[in-house]
Amino acid sequence: MYGDEATVRKILTELGDTWAVVGLSNNRQRAAYGVAEVLQRFGKRVVPVHPKAESVHGEQGYASLAEIPFDVDVVDVFVNSDLAGAVADEAVAKGVRAVWFQLGVVDEAAYGRTRDAGLAMVMDRCPAIEIPRLG
Repeated sequence: MYGDEATVRKILTELGDTWAVVGLSNNRQRAAYGVAEVLQRFGKRVVPVHPKAESVHGEQGYASLAEIPFDVDVVDVFVNSDLAGAVADEAVAKGVRAVWFQLGVVDEAAYGRTRDAGLAMVMDRCPAIEIPRLG
């Protein structure tokens, strides 16, 4: 398990409310679209990060984490596992507080690097499933 309950709770409740969602576009069929909606419903600011830099759910989109001109607390990663490590490294470079790899996104080396850099990290879980459980 990559992310114990205490880490899940800490990311969702203590580490900040600005979430960059990597892979978020206006495609309503993609999981990222629905998860971002849930995060917003629970008070998170969702910042779309996608090569198209589309605005989604009323928030300006950016083509990369580096292009976001303000601080981000958590990076939620909706890309294939083979691309996720590079995103985690970008998140560390950006100075975020936590990285969250979605269900099915697994990169053990990236998990280790991110944790070694001092960030909280969860992997292979979904915040839209976890956040309602916090009650």
